[in-house]
Amino acid sequence: MKKSLMALSSVLMLGGSVSAQKVEFEHYTLNNGMHVILHQDNSAPVVITSVMYHVGAKDENPERTGFAHFFEHLLFEGTQNIGRGEWFKIVTGNGGTNNANTSDDRTYYYEIFPSNNLELGLWMESERLLHPVINQIGVDTQNEVVKEEKRLRVDNQPYGNLIAEVKKNMFTKHPYRWATIGSMEHLDAATLEEFQAFNKKYYVPNNATLVVAGQFDPAQTRAWIDKYFGSIPKGAPVTREKIEETPITNTIRARYEDPNIQIPMVVASYRTPSMKTRDARVLDMISTLLSDGKSSRLYKKLVDDKKMALQVGAFNFSQEDYGMYILYGLPMGGTTPETLMTEIDEEIVKLQTDLISEKEFQKLQNIYESQYVNSNSSVEGIAGNLATFHMLYGDVNLINTEIEIYRSITREEIREAAKKYLNPNQRLLLDYAPKSDKAQN
Repeated sequence: MKKSLMALSSVLMLGGSVSAQKVEFEHYTLNNGMHVILHQDNSAPVVITSVMYHVGAKDENPERTGFAHFFEHLLFEGTQNIGRGEWFKIVTGNGGTNNANTSDDRTYYYEIFPSNNLELGLWMESERLLHPVINQIGVDTQNEVVKEEKRLRVDNQPYGNLIAEVKKNMFTKHPYRWATIGSMEHLDAATLEEFQAFNKKYYVPNNATLVVAGQFDPAQTRAWIDKYFGSIPKGAPVTREKIEETPITNTIRARYEDPNIQIPMVVASYRTPSMKTRDARVLDMISTLLSDGKSSRLYKKLVDDKKMALQVGAFNFSQEDYGMYILYGLPMGGTTPETLMTEIDEEIVKLQTDLISEKEFQKLQNIYESQYVNSNSSVEGIAGNLATFHMLYGDVNLINTEIEIYRSITREEIREAAKKYLNPNQRLLLDYAPKSDKAQN
Protein backbone atom coordinates (compact mmCIF):
# COMPACT_ATOMS: atom_id res chain seq x y z
CA MET A 1 0.00 0.00 0.00
CA LYS A 2 2.83 2.36 0.87
CA LYS A 3 4.52 1.72 -2.49
CA SER A 4 1.23 2.36 -4.29
CA LEU A 5 0.79 5.68 -2.51
CA MET A 6 4.36 6.69 -3.32
CA ALA A 7 3.88 5.76 -6.97
CA LEU A 8 0.63 7.72 -7.12
CA SER A 9 2.33 10.69 -5.48
CA SER A 10 5.11 10.57 -8.07
CA VAL A 11 2.65 10.52 -10.93
CA LEU A 12 0.72 13.47 -9.50
CA MET A 13 3.91 15.45 -8.96
CA LEU A 14 5.04 14.67 -12.50
CA GLY A 15 1.69 15.70 -13.87
CA GLY A 16 2.03 19.03 -12.09
CA SER A 17 5.53 19.50 -13.50
CA VAL A 18 4.33 18.83 -17.01
CA SER A 19 1.50 21.33 -16.70
CA ALA A 20 3.91 23.94 -15.39
CA GLN A 21 6.29 23.34 -18.27
CA LYS A 22 4.19 25.02 -20.96
CA VAL A 23 6.53 27.07 -23.11
CA GLU A 24 5.32 30.57 -23.92
CA PHE A 25 6.57 32.14 -27.14
CA GLU A 26 5.75 34.60 -29.86
CA HIS A 27 6.78 34.31 -33.47
CA TYR A 28 6.61 36.30 -36.65
CA THR A 29 8.24 36.55 -40.07
CA LEU A 30 10.40 39.40 -41.36
CA ASN A 31 9.79 40.83 -44.82
CA ASN A 32 12.82 38.92 -46.14
CA GLY A 33 11.32 35.59 -45.07
CA MET A 34 13.34 34.95 -41.90
CA HIS A 35 11.16 33.41 -39.20
CA VAL A 36 11.69 34.76 -35.68
CA ILE A 37 10.71 33.04 -32.43
CA LEU A 38 11.01 34.74 -29.03
CA HIS A 39 10.82 32.92 -25.69
CA GLN A 40 11.21 35.06 -22.60
CA ASP A 41 12.55 33.47 -19.40
CA ASN A 42 13.70 35.81 -16.67
CA SER A 43 14.74 33.09 -14.22
CA ALA A 44 18.45 33.60 -14.99
CA PRO A 45 20.43 36.46 -16.59
CA VAL A 46 21.34 34.53 -19.74
CA VAL A 47 20.14 34.67 -23.31
CA ILE A 48 20.54 32.42 -26.33
CA THR A 49 20.70 33.60 -29.92
CA SER A 50 20.39 30.73 -32.37
CA VAL A 51 19.80 30.34 -36.08
CA MET A 52 18.74 27.12 -37.78
CA TYR A 53 19.17 26.83 -41.54
CA HIS A 54 17.10 24.38 -43.53
CA VAL A 55 20.12 22.78 -45.15
CA GLY A 56 21.68 19.44 -44.34
CA ALA A 57 23.50 16.59 -45.99
CA LYS A 58 20.44 15.67 -48.05
CA ASP A 59 20.71 18.98 -49.93
CA GLU A 60 24.16 18.21 -51.32
CA ASN A 61 25.29 17.30 -54.80
CA PRO A 62 25.98 13.53 -54.74
CA GLU A 63 29.44 14.35 -56.10
CA ARG A 64 30.08 16.95 -53.40
CA THR A 65 28.95 15.30 -50.18
CA GLY A 66 29.97 16.83 -46.87
CA PHE A 67 29.25 20.45 -47.80
CA ALA A 68 26.58 21.07 -45.13
CA HIS A 69 28.78 19.79 -42.32
CA PHE A 70 31.77 21.62 -43.80
CA PHE A 71 29.88 24.91 -43.54
CA GLU A 72 29.23 24.24 -39.86
CA HIS A 73 32.99 24.74 -39.50
CA LEU A 74 33.63 27.22 -42.30
CA LEU A 75 31.21 29.87 -41.06
CA PHE A 76 33.21 30.35 -37.87
CA GLU A 77 36.21 31.47 -39.93
CA GLY A 78 35.20 35.12 -39.86
CA THR A 79 33.25 37.82 -41.64
CA GLN A 80 33.95 41.20 -43.19
CA ASN A 81 33.72 42.71 -39.70
CA ILE A 82 34.98 39.81 -37.58
CA GLY A 83 38.60 38.97 -38.26
CA ARG A 84 39.76 35.48 -39.07
CA GLY A 85 40.16 33.52 -35.84
CA GLU A 86 38.39 36.20 -33.79
CA TRP A 87 34.91 34.63 -33.53
CA PHE A 88 35.60 32.45 -30.49
CA LYS A 89 37.69 35.16 -28.82
CA ILE A 90 34.80 37.61 -29.03
CA VAL A 91 32.36 35.07 -27.60
CA THR A 92 34.54 33.93 -24.70
CA GLY A 93 35.78 37.47 -24.04
CA ASN A 94 32.20 38.50 -23.43
CA GLY A 95 31.37 35.63 -21.08
CA GLY A 96 29.71 33.44 -23.68
CA THR A 97 29.88 30.03 -25.26
CA ASN A 98 28.86 28.87 -28.71
CA ASN A 99 28.55 25.78 -30.87
CA ALA A 100 26.97 24.34 -34.00
CA ASN A 101 25.81 20.99 -35.32
CA THR A 102 24.62 19.47 -38.58
CA SER A 103 22.21 16.70 -39.50
CA ASP A 104 20.91 15.34 -42.77
CA ASP A 105 18.09 17.92 -42.58
CA ARG A 106 19.40 21.14 -41.01
CA THR A 107 22.35 23.11 -39.61
CA TYR A 108 22.14 24.87 -36.25
CA TYR A 109 24.31 27.63 -34.76
CA TYR A 110 23.95 29.23 -31.32
CA GLU A 111 25.55 31.49 -28.73
CA ILE A 112 24.83 31.64 -25.00
CA PHE A 113 25.64 35.02 -23.46
CA PRO A 114 24.98 36.94 -20.28
CA SER A 115 21.73 38.73 -21.06
CA ASN A 116 23.42 42.14 -21.36
CA ASN A 117 25.20 40.84 -24.48
CA LEU A 118 22.10 39.99 -26.49
CA GLU A 119 22.82 42.68 -29.07
CA LEU A 120 26.29 41.23 -29.60
CA GLY A 121 24.85 37.76 -30.24
CA LEU A 122 22.36 39.11 -32.76
CA TRP A 123 25.02 41.12 -34.54
CA MET A 124 27.33 38.11 -34.80
CA GLU A 125 24.64 35.88 -36.28
CA SER A 126 23.66 38.59 -38.74
CA GLU A 127 27.32 38.86 -39.72
CA ARG A 128 27.48 35.12 -40.35
CA LEU A 129 24.50 35.45 -42.65
CA LEU A 130 25.28 38.74 -44.41
CA HIS A 131 29.07 39.08 -44.53
CA PRO A 132 30.79 35.66 -44.37
CA VAL A 133 34.31 35.53 -45.75
CA ILE A 134 34.61 32.38 -47.82
CA ASN A 135 38.13 32.27 -49.21
CA GLN A 136 40.71 29.64 -50.03
CA ILE A 137 42.60 30.06 -46.75
CA GLY A 138 39.47 29.29 -44.75
CA VAL A 139 38.49 26.37 -46.98
CA ASP A 140 41.95 24.81 -46.75
CA THR A 141 42.09 25.26 -42.97
CA GLN A 142 38.68 23.75 -42.30
CA ASN A 143 39.33 20.94 -44.75
CA GLU A 144 42.09 19.73 -42.45
CA VAL A 145 39.85 20.18 -39.39
CA VAL A 146 37.08 18.07 -40.93
CA LYS A 147 39.54 15.36 -41.98
CA GLU A 148 40.82 15.13 -38.42
CA GLU A 149 37.26 14.96 -37.10
CA LYS A 150 36.49 12.11 -39.48
CA ARG A 151 39.61 10.23 -38.38
CA LEU A 152 38.74 10.61 -34.70
CA ARG A 153 34.97 10.12 -34.77
CA VAL A 154 34.52 7.71 -37.66
CA ASP A 155 37.59 6.02 -39.12
CA ASN A 156 39.30 5.20 -35.80
CA GLN A 157 36.18 4.84 -33.65
CA PRO A 158 34.90 1.31 -32.90
CA TYR A 159 31.61 0.84 -34.77
CA GLY A 160 32.07 4.40 -36.07
CA ASN A 161 30.74 3.56 -39.53
CA LEU A 162 27.58 1.83 -38.32
CA ILE A 163 25.03 4.51 -39.26
CA ALA A 164 26.81 5.31 -42.53
CA GLU A 165 26.76 1.65 -43.58
CA VAL A 166 23.11 1.26 -42.65
CA LYS A 167 22.15 4.38 -44.62
CA LYS A 168 24.19 3.32 -47.64
CA ASN A 169 22.29 0.05 -47.88
CA MET A 170 18.84 1.31 -46.85
CA PHE A 171 18.56 4.09 -49.41
CA THR A 172 19.23 3.82 -53.13
CA LYS A 173 17.62 7.05 -54.41
CA HIS A 174 17.20 9.43 -51.47
CA PRO A 175 20.22 11.55 -50.41
CA TYR A 176 20.03 10.06 -46.92
CA ARG A 177 22.18 7.37 -48.50
CA TRP A 178 25.48 9.14 -47.75
CA ALA A 179 27.11 10.04 -44.45
CA THR A 180 26.58 13.51 -42.98
CA ILE A 181 30.32 14.06 -42.70
CA GLY A 182 30.58 13.28 -46.39
CA SER A 183 33.49 12.29 -48.58
CA MET A 184 36.93 13.81 -48.08
CA GLU A 185 37.63 13.22 -51.78
CA HIS A 186 34.59 15.31 -52.67
CA LEU A 187 35.72 18.15 -50.41
CA ASP A 188 39.24 18.01 -51.81
CA ALA A 189 37.91 18.22 -55.37
CA ALA A 190 35.54 21.13 -54.71
CA THR A 191 36.42 24.58 -55.98
CA LEU A 192 36.14 27.81 -54.02
CA GLU A 193 33.33 28.86 -56.36
CA GLU A 194 31.34 25.74 -55.44
CA PHE A 195 31.54 26.60 -51.73
CA GLN A 196 30.50 30.17 -52.43
CA ALA A 197 27.56 28.99 -54.54
CA PHE A 198 26.39 26.66 -51.74
CA ASN A 199 26.45 29.56 -49.30
CA LYS A 200 24.54 31.83 -51.68
CA LYS A 201 21.85 29.20 -52.24
CA TYR A 202 21.15 28.02 -48.69
CA TYR A 203 22.38 30.71 -46.29
CA VAL A 204 19.58 33.17 -46.96
CA PRO A 205 17.07 34.61 -44.47
CA ASN A 206 14.10 32.91 -46.09
CA ASN A 207 15.78 29.55 -45.36
CA ALA A 208 16.44 30.36 -41.69
CA THR A 209 14.75 30.46 -38.29
CA LEU A 210 16.09 32.82 -35.62
CA VAL A 211 15.35 32.05 -31.96
CA VAL A 212 16.02 34.32 -29.01
CA ALA A 213 15.42 32.65 -25.65
CA GLY A 214 16.14 33.80 -22.11
CA GLN A 215 16.16 37.11 -20.31
CA PHE A 216 15.51 40.06 -22.62
CA ASP A 217 13.30 43.06 -23.20
CA PRO A 218 10.85 42.08 -25.98
CA ALA A 219 10.47 45.53 -27.56
CA GLN A 220 14.20 46.21 -27.59
CA THR A 221 14.88 42.72 -28.94
CA ARG A 222 12.45 43.14 -31.83
CA ALA A 223 14.11 46.46 -32.66
CA TRP A 224 17.56 44.88 -32.70
CA ILE A 225 16.35 41.98 -34.83
CA ASP A 226 14.93 44.43 -37.35
CA LYS A 227 18.16 46.44 -37.26
CA TYR A 228 20.50 43.52 -37.87
CA PHE A 229 18.40 41.10 -39.93
CA GLY A 230 15.58 43.10 -41.49
CA SER A 231 17.65 44.64 -44.29
CA ILE A 232 19.34 41.39 -45.37
CA PRO A 233 18.14 40.64 -48.92
CA LYS A 234 15.81 37.75 -49.45
CA GLY A 235 17.38 34.88 -51.38
CA ALA A 236 15.95 32.81 -54.19
CA PRO A 237 13.37 30.31 -52.93
CA VAL A 238 14.94 27.00 -51.88
CA THR A 239 13.11 24.22 -53.67
CA ARG A 240 13.50 20.52 -53.00
CA GLU A 241 12.56 17.56 -55.10
CA LYS A 242 10.55 14.95 -53.24
CA ILE A 243 12.47 11.71 -53.65
CA GLU A 244 10.65 8.52 -52.74
CA GLU A 245 12.26 5.16 -52.16
CA THR A 246 10.85 1.91 -53.51
CA PRO A 247 9.44 -0.13 -50.61
CA ILE A 248 11.69 -2.91 -49.31
CA THR A 249 9.96 -6.24 -49.95
CA ASN A 250 12.87 -8.68 -49.60
CA THR A 251 15.62 -8.83 -46.99
CA ILE A 252 18.72 -6.84 -47.97
CA ARG A 253 21.97 -8.48 -46.87
CA ALA A 254 25.22 -6.58 -46.52
CA ARG A 255 28.58 -6.90 -44.79
CA TYR A 256 31.04 -4.35 -43.50
CA GLU A 257 34.44 -5.09 -41.94
CA ASP A 258 35.63 -2.67 -39.27
CA PRO A 259 39.36 -2.77 -38.39
CA ASN A 260 38.65 -1.16 -35.00
CA ILE A 261 36.58 -3.97 -33.46
CA GLN A 262 37.03 -7.51 -32.19
CA ILE A 263 33.38 -8.37 -31.50
CA PRO A 264 30.94 -8.61 -34.42
CA MET A 265 27.69 -6.69 -34.29
CA VAL A 266 24.42 -7.98 -35.64
CA VAL A 267 22.29 -5.20 -37.12
CA ALA A 268 18.75 -5.15 -38.50
CA SER A 269 17.33 -1.94 -39.92
CA TYR A 270 13.83 -1.16 -41.20
CA ARG A 271 12.84 1.88 -43.26
CA THR A 272 10.19 3.89 -41.44
CA PRO A 273 8.12 7.03 -42.12
CA SER A 274 8.94 10.68 -41.45
CA MET A 275 9.40 11.85 -37.88
CA LYS A 276 6.35 14.08 -38.45
CA THR A 277 4.02 11.07 -38.53
CA ARG A 278 2.11 9.51 -35.65
CA ASP A 279 3.65 6.13 -36.48
CA ALA A 280 7.14 7.56 -35.88
CA ARG A 281 6.12 8.38 -32.32
CA VAL A 282 4.71 4.88 -31.85
CA LEU A 283 8.04 3.45 -33.02
CA ASP A 284 9.80 5.68 -30.49
CA MET A 285 7.75 3.98 -27.79
CA ILE A 286 8.59 0.53 -29.14
CA SER A 287 12.31 1.26 -28.95
CA THR A 288 11.90 2.48 -25.37
CA LEU A 289 10.01 -0.68 -24.47
CA LEU A 290 12.66 -2.90 -26.03
CA SER A 291 15.87 -1.33 -24.84
CA ASP A 292 15.55 1.66 -22.50
CA GLY A 293 17.18 0.61 -19.25
CA LYS A 294 18.02 -2.66 -17.57
CA SER A 295 14.39 -3.64 -17.13
CA SER A 296 13.65 -3.32 -20.86
CA ARG A 297 12.67 -6.45 -22.77
CA LEU A 298 15.82 -6.99 -24.82
CA TYR A 299 18.28 -6.11 -22.07
CA LYS A 300 16.53 -8.21 -19.43
CA LYS A 301 16.29 -11.25 -21.68
CA LEU A 302 19.59 -11.25 -23.58
CA VAL A 303 22.03 -9.48 -21.26
CA ASP A 304 20.73 -10.28 -17.77
CA ASP A 305 18.91 -13.62 -18.02
CA LYS A 306 20.40 -15.54 -20.93
CA LYS A 307 23.78 -13.76 -20.96
CA MET A 308 23.90 -14.04 -24.75
CA ALA A 309 24.82 -10.41 -25.42
CA LEU A 310 27.24 -7.84 -24.07
CA GLN A 311 24.96 -5.14 -25.35
CA VAL A 312 21.65 -5.03 -27.18
CA GLY A 313 19.42 -2.20 -28.24
CA ALA A 314 16.82 -0.61 -30.48
CA PHE A 315 16.41 2.97 -31.57
CA ASN A 316 14.25 4.92 -33.95
CA PHE A 317 16.56 7.07 -36.11
CA SER A 318 13.85 9.50 -37.15
CA GLN A 319 14.33 12.24 -39.75
CA GLU A 320 12.38 14.74 -41.83
CA ASP A 321 11.71 12.53 -44.87
CA TYR A 322 12.26 8.96 -43.66
CA GLY A 323 13.41 7.12 -40.58
CA MET A 324 15.36 3.96 -39.84
CA TYR A 325 14.39 1.62 -37.03
CA ILE A 326 17.63 -0.08 -35.97
CA LEU A 327 18.06 -3.20 -33.82
CA TYR A 328 21.57 -4.26 -32.82
CA GLY A 329 23.43 -6.62 -30.54
CA LEU A 330 26.95 -7.68 -29.55
CA PRO A 331 27.00 -11.46 -29.02
CA MET A 332 28.80 -12.86 -25.99
CA GLY A 333 30.67 -16.14 -25.49
CA GLY A 334 29.65 -18.85 -27.92
CA THR A 335 26.57 -17.02 -29.14
CA THR A 336 26.63 -16.42 -32.89
CA PRO A 337 25.25 -13.24 -34.48
CA GLU A 338 22.60 -15.39 -36.19
CA THR A 339 21.43 -16.88 -32.89
CA LEU A 340 21.29 -13.46 -31.28
CA MET A 341 19.22 -12.11 -34.18
CA THR A 342 16.81 -15.03 -33.79
CA GLU A 343 16.33 -14.15 -30.13
CA ILE A 344 15.73 -10.48 -30.97
CA ASP A 345 13.20 -11.48 -33.63
CA GLU A 346 11.27 -13.49 -31.05
CA GLU A 347 10.69 -10.30 -29.08
CA ILE A 348 9.48 -8.49 -32.19
CA VAL A 349 7.01 -11.30 -32.90
CA LYS A 350 5.69 -10.99 -29.33
CA LEU A 351 5.06 -7.29 -29.94
CA GLN A 352 3.26 -8.12 -33.19
CA THR A 353 1.11 -10.77 -31.53
CA ASP A 354 0.27 -9.67 -28.01
CA LEU A 355 -0.67 -6.37 -26.42
CA ILE A 356 1.96 -5.11 -24.01
CA SER A 357 0.92 -5.28 -20.36
CA GLU A 358 -0.83 -2.40 -18.62
CA LYS A 359 2.17 -2.13 -16.31
CA GLU A 360 4.59 -1.76 -19.23
CA PHE A 361 2.26 0.72 -20.87
CA GLN A 362 2.08 2.89 -17.75
CA LYS A 363 5.86 2.79 -17.47
CA LEU A 364 6.13 4.03 -21.08
CA GLN A 365 3.75 6.88 -20.34
CA ASN A 366 5.78 7.89 -17.30
CA ILE A 367 9.03 7.81 -19.28
CA TYR A 368 7.64 10.09 -21.98
CA GLU A 369 6.19 12.50 -19.44
CA SER A 370 9.64 12.71 -17.86
CA GLN A 371 11.37 13.16 -21.22
CA TYR A 372 8.99 15.99 -22.06
CA VAL A 373 9.85 17.79 -18.84
CA ASN A 374 13.59 17.25 -19.31
CA SER A 375 13.61 18.38 -22.94
CA ASN A 376 12.26 21.78 -21.89
CA SER A 377 14.16 22.06 -18.62
CA SER A 378 16.79 24.49 -19.95
CA VAL A 379 16.62 27.61 -22.09
CA GLU A 380 19.16 26.01 -24.41
CA GLY A 381 16.93 22.98 -24.91
CA ILE A 382 13.86 25.15 -25.46
CA ALA A 383 15.63 27.24 -28.11
CA GLY A 384 16.62 24.15 -30.07
CA ASN A 385 13.15 22.64 -29.78
CA LEU A 386 11.43 25.83 -30.94
CA ALA A 387 13.62 26.04 -34.04
CA THR A 388 13.24 22.33 -34.82
CA PHE A 389 9.49 22.18 -34.44
CA HIS A 390 9.03 25.21 -36.66
CA MET A 391 11.51 24.28 -39.38
CA LEU A 392 11.24 20.49 -39.65
CA TYR A 393 7.73 19.82 -38.35
CA GLY A 394 5.98 22.98 -39.52
CA ASP A 395 4.32 23.58 -36.13
CA VAL A 396 6.25 25.47 -33.48
CA ASN A 397 3.56 24.80 -30.85
CA LEU A 398 4.45 21.09 -30.91
CA ILE A 399 6.86 22.08 -28.18
CA ASN A 400 3.74 22.09 -26.00
CA THR A 401 1.44 19.63 -27.75
CA GLU A 402 3.64 16.75 -28.95
CA ILE A 403 3.36 15.15 -25.52
CA GLU A 404 -0.38 14.86 -26.16
CA ILE A 405 0.36 12.66 -29.17
CA TYR A 406 2.45 10.32 -27.01
CA ARG A 407 -0.21 10.32 -24.29
CA SER A 408 -2.87 9.27 -26.82
CA ILE A 409 -0.96 6.31 -28.27
CA THR A 410 -2.62 3.00 -27.40
CA ARG A 411 -1.35 -0.50 -26.78
CA GLU A 412 -3.16 -1.56 -29.94
CA GLU A 413 -1.23 1.01 -31.99
CA ILE A 414 2.03 -0.35 -30.62
CA ARG A 415 1.11 -3.83 -31.79
CA GLU A 416 -0.05 -2.59 -35.20
CA ALA A 417 3.09 -0.53 -35.82
CA ALA A 418 5.28 -3.54 -35.04
CA LYS A 419 3.23 -5.59 -37.51
CA LYS A 420 3.38 -2.88 -40.16
CA TYR A 421 7.07 -1.94 -40.10
CA LEU A 422 9.18 -4.59 -38.33
CA ASN A 423 8.98 -7.60 -40.66
CA PRO A 424 11.93 -9.71 -41.91
CA ASN A 425 11.18 -9.05 -45.60
CA GLN A 426 11.26 -5.27 -45.00
CA ARG A 427 14.73 -4.95 -43.56
CA LEU A 428 18.45 -4.77 -43.99
CA LEU A 429 20.54 -7.40 -42.20
CA LEU A 430 24.03 -5.97 -41.82
CA ASP A 431 26.90 -8.22 -40.78
CA TYR A 432 29.13 -5.66 -39.05
CA ALA A 433 32.28 -7.71 -38.54
CA PRO A 434 35.91 -7.38 -37.47
CA LYS A 435 38.29 -7.01 -40.37
CA SER A 436 39.48 -10.44 -41.46
CA ASP A 437 43.14 -11.38 -41.89
CA LYS A 438 42.44 -11.99 -45.56
CA ALA A 439 41.03 -8.48 -45.94
CA GLN A 440 44.01 -6.98 -44.09
CA ASN A 441 46.42 -8.70 -46.45
